Amino acid sequence: MDATWLTWIEAAFLGLLQGLTEFLPVSSSAHLRIAGALLPSGVDPGAAFTAVTQIGTEAAVLIYFRADIWRIATAWLGSLIRRPAALSPDARMGWLVILGTLPIAVLGLSFKHAIEGSLRDLHLTATMLIVFGLLLGLADRLGTKRLTLEQLSWRNGLILGFAQAMALVPGVSRSGGTISAGLMLGFTREAAARYSFLLAIPAVLASGVFELADSWGQFGAFGPGPTLLATVIAFVSGYGVIVAFLRIIATRSYMPFVVYRLVAGLAVFALLAMNVIPAR
Repeated sequence: MDATWLTWIEAAFLGLLQGLTEFLPVSSSAHLRIAGALLPSGVDPGAAFTAVTQIGTEAAVLIYFRADIWRIATAWLGSLIRRPAALSPDARMGWLVILGTLPIAVLGLSFKHAIEGSLRDLHLTATMLIVFGLLLGLADRLGTKRLTLEQLSWRNGLILGFAQAMALVPGVSRSGGTISAGLMLGFTREAAARYSFLLAIPAVLASGVFELADSWGQFGAFGPGPTLLATVIAFVSGYGVIVAFLRIIATRSYMPFVVYRLVAGLAVFALLAMNVIPAR
């Protein structure tokens, strides 16, 4: 097959994979990293490609939660202008999202070189898949699941922010980290998931725009055309996953995702041991 066509096909596949895994607690960055090693080209898509395609999935969040986002944004702006004695729930949520975004912003900029280099080692990715899969299982089993988003405190917002920041390491999972922390803090499955989606918006969009500007004309293993295609596919598939995921967790546990993470992590270790894929 012509190398150019192969590049477009691989980019399209990775975009689909990004959309299918971004909102599930299974780590989209780990899947892109592993899939890149298994594709015919065998090239790591890179942190830049991952960040840019995440703009597509976050666009799906913006559309799906548009009413919530508009309500929260207008209430937050209103709190700046009017300075009320007590914040409304929506204005408070706006400030909590900002507070929760600070850890990943600071750590992401401080450890940018490691995030794009040594932290992408597949031994570490496989380990994180397993460890944080077990943590998700424990959180789902032990969490009281009684609190709603209206009961989210400033302390909880900061804790969930640091949980999201752990996803800078491929294999942890942005949604998996925040959902696990939310469940441990006593929030319902749906509340933890919804806050995870809202909290990711500023961090992922800022990261995508930053990487887009920083890597313009490069895009790692792919050019701007294939990367744009991957981003569009990630948007379409990501929107479908949001709809399905929020329906599923309303009545079912996270245990299937826990099992999946454990199997995926062990499979990566097996592939590494057999030298099927390189660690770096």
